[in-house]
Amino acid sequence: MWLLIAFIAVPLIEIALFIQVGGLIGLWPTLLIVVLTAMLGTYLVRSQGASALADLRGSFNDLRDPTEPLAHGAMILLAGALLLTPGFFTDAFGFALLTPPFRKAAIEYARKHVKVQRFEMGGGRPGPDPRDPRARRPQQGDDVIEGEYSEVDPSKRPTHPGSSGWTKH
Repeated sequence: MWLLIAFIAVPLIEIALFIQVGGLIGLWPTLLIVVLTAMLGTYLVRSQGASALADLRGSFNDLRDPTEPLAHGAMILLAGALLLTPGFFTDAFGFALLTPPFRKAAIEYARKHVKVQRFEMGGGRPGPDPRDPRARRPQQGDDVIEGEYSEVDPSKRPTHPGSSGWTKH
């Protein structure tokens, strides 16, 4: 229900703001502001996105919880989408999402209101029971190479020397 309200309210807010700002400063300055905020937003999203990606890699390398860097990255991605959407309301929210204090406050709000019921690593179906000897897979260093073969009858060699049997002579 909230999503439906947002899809109706946001365009109405944007249209009202375009009319108000356009009435105050004119059409071309209004359009110029929209284009400049999109360009500035793109630059800021690229720089902050690279920083967020570096933080995420660092958390993986240090074996830390990647939840917060992932949340920051997701918010930066959302900010980019909002800044590329023409409008003053979406630009204001997009620029707010690019400020680290706003993102930290949003993450804290989410932590208080979201309860994780279950968390799994890896996903998918569970693998075979490692205690089952039939389920043992070759480990690195094993000298076993699995494959299929078929015996070749030497009497059915190609008639022309150097012929592979795939070509006509």
